[in-house]
Amino acid sequence: MKTVREIMTPDPAICTPDSPIPELARLMVEFDCGAIPVVDSEDEPRPIGIVTDRDIVCRLVAEGLNPLDCDAADCMTTPGITVPVDSDVSAARDLLLRNHIRRLVVIDGNGFCCGMVSLADLVRETSDASVVRELSEPTEAASKVQENVKEPEPV
Repeated sequence: MKTVREIMTPDPAICTPDSPIPELARLMVEFDCGAIPVVDSEDEPRPIGIVTDRDIVCRLVAEGLNPLDCDAADCMTTPGITVPVDSDVSAARDLLLRNHIRRLVVIDGNGFCCGMVSLADLVRETSDASVVRELSEPTEAASKVQENVKEPEPV
């Protein structure tokens, strides 16, 4: 079985809790990604959370907050779920399923962020689409967001 190191995206863009949301959005465009690990310091990048494009929309925009006035700490998911770089790919798959998430922050032996592994990476590597079906099931958290969304008025 392959290791996470073999399928991960190395050296992802990172941010700190005080990173402004517009900066994160620019990083997502520049790095063509939908998630940025939040680290405690850029010098010793220990992951403390993650900000996804969905976090920005569901935790800021849907709540009526202006993303231009917010930073990573305002919408990040904590704790960030991590996987050691030398873990088997099956361990990463299990973490994704158990936590009902689509991306993992990869850490090295020092606990520093060294990569990202996504659901797409796993499916591409293993050709196991069942994980996509399992992760696509609605969650309680998604249902709560849906309850707060108002139906548009008929025109």
